[in-house]
Amino acid sequence: MLSTDEQSKRLLFVGFGGLLMLLALFGAVTVSALRGIEVQNDTIRDDYFNRDRILEQLRSDIYLSGTYVRDLLLEPDPARVDLERHDLDVTRRAIERNVTRYQTLLRTEERIPFQRLRSELDSYFRSLRPALQWNAYQRQAFGYEFMRTSLLPRRTTIVHLEDQVAVVNQRQMAKGNAQITRLFSGFRNILVAFLVLTLCGGALLAAVSVRRVLRLETIAAMRLNEAERARESLRELSARLIDIQESERRVLSRELHDEIGQSVSALLLGIGNVSALVPTSSIKACDELAELRLLAEKTVAVARDMSLLLRPSMLDDLGLIPALQWQAKETSRNSNVFVQVRGDAISEDLPDEYKTCMFRIVQEALRNTVRHAHAKTVRVDLNQSCEALILTVWDDGDGISPDREKGLELLGMQERVAHLDGLFRVNSIIGKGTCLHVELPLGGESATVDV
Repeated sequence: MLSTDEQSKRLLFVGFGGLLMLLALFGAVTVSALRGIEVQNDTIRDDYFNRDRILEQLRSDIYLSGTYVRDLLLEPDPARVDLERHDLDVTRRAIERNVTRYQTLLRTEERIPFQRLRSELDSYFRSLRPALQWNAYQRQAFGYEFMRTSLLPRRTTIVHLEDQVAVVNQRQMAKGNAQITRLFSGFRNILVAFLVLTLCGGALLAAVSVRRVLRLETIAAMRLNEAERARESLRELSARLIDIQESERRVLSRELHDEIGQSVSALLLGIGNVSALVPTSSIKACDELAELRLLAEKTVAVARDMSLLLRPSMLDDLGLIPALQWQAKETSRNSNVFVQVRGDAISEDLPDEYKTCMFRIVQEALRNTVRHAHAKTVRVDLNQSCEALILTVWDDGDGISPDREKGLELLGMQERVAHLDGLFRVNSIIGKGTCLHVELPLGGESATVDV
């Protein structure tokens, strides 16, 4: 069964895919409809202009034929008469060709007027045959009367019939335009339907997407709040663990110093008393007592060192600077690293957690330097201003690689400083050393944590 996220993704994919397919279909239908309208419009227009061109040519040729007949009847020169008769014959053949051409394009509405037109044309040319055979005297005697009573009326009738055919052609053109208008109207309706469908689909998809985005934002905000609460809980837990650790170290340090130290001191005193009672002649007993004394003294020294490492009493008794100086001496004594501590006037009223934080950071920094940095010199500077307590630990060791992840030691330092709303920063150059910088705010002001 699909999860909610997968269902939402599938729904959005189907929605967007369907919308894109709808747009593609709409585009294809639009292009096809426009192409069909364009083709039909071109067909109607070309058909109309073709018919109109034939009718105009017929009208022109009919007028021209009348002109040739008139010139023939009025021409006294026989040579010119033959020329006019030849031109009239050419015009007649042109008229017949155009009539034949138009007959192939006839519509039902044009058949009756076109048949009348063709009949009148045949009568027109039949009426011309006798006049074309007249001699000069006959043309002069009967020509004018023939033109007035036969030629002109018949030509006018023919032209009128041709106009009727042209009117029918114009009506067909108007019908074609009306059909194109209906096509455009139908296409407009289809366009509106597709547009409404697309808008509805887009609005629905947008609503679903917005709802999903808002839901994801709500979930992300909830998870962010949960992460923040978890982070705050971890910080509180870390601070609590540090406090518990310091408290346990303080208790263990006191137990080692008071209980074990006093017990071993009493043991030393008892060994001394027993040594005074044992005669000097008992060499073996004296040697055993000497070994016991030496073991007891080593135990006292170990207990004292462990007590100081867990929680140096001088940190509570003498202050932060003496505790740091003792730590520096111990580090220099147990390693080949020279540690120098410099501190200006540090208030004795520092909160206990501030002193503990600074001491533990220096202690951990010196331990890391001895173990990993291969340094020769370490300088510890502690200063106090009105706003902050500032600690700087610098060494001339190997440095820390930028791509190296933070170890638990650095993370522990960072947590201590962050618990006190301080600033923790580490600057390192490979081969030139590392500088650790810590600032703890004083006077109730919080500093920005920058790690």
